Amino acid sequence: MTNLITVSNGVKESEYSKILFSDVLVTKKRNLIMGRKWRTHDIRMVLWFLFIHLLALLAPFTFTWGAFWAATFTYTLFGSCGLSVSYHRNLAHRSFKLPKWLEYTFAYIGLLSIQRDPIFWVSMHRYHHQYVDSEKDPHSPIFGFWFSHMSWLFDNGYIFEKYQERNNVEDLKNQSFYRFLKRTYALHTIAFTALLYVVGGFSYIVWVLVRLYLNIC
Repeated sequence: MTNLITVSNGVKESEYSKILFSDVLVTKKRNLIMGRKWRTHDIRMVLWFLFIHLLALLAPFTFTWGAFWAATFTYTLFGSCGLSVSYHRNLAHRSFKLPKWLEYTFAYIGLLSIQRDPIFWVSMHRYHHQYVDSEKDPHSPIFGFWFSHMSWLFDNGYIFEKYQERNNVEDLKNQSFYRFLKRTYALHTIAFTALLYVVGGFSYIVWVLVRLYLNIC
């Protein structure tokens, strides 16, 4: 990242704080916990992250080689085909075209990586590149390291303020498959968790879900 602002609204650069180990200046303030409106979605996200962290504490006590290899396989598959190939390169940047059946297959794999539906992910990533490191960046570092790293996920009001319509993903919103994934995202996550339990029991849930969580971090 580069230092984008030297002087803003009459404030000298020396009066800004910098993010540690970077040249990015924190020029805006946003309440991350207290003094802001918590939406239902924000609370759900906090509970989900708390659940994943609690599962991580159980990992040493639920280790099996089957769970380990299942976690390694799903992390590699979902991270490479689902996020890198599908969400990032194919859908967000349109770097290449795929046959629709293959595009949808990779997008569904991306859905199971627990990083929201394609419409949301692609919209946020396109806005990020359009307004990188500025106030309009969905996870802008000018609000501080923790906001850009994680806290923006728990501040749905910020996204609503900036991009309630998400009109930069009309190409996806025009396809019934992606609208369906958006409406039913939670159901697919629940079904995938149930499948893990059927295949390998509780240890598979712990190891696979925690490993997928590392994709977010």
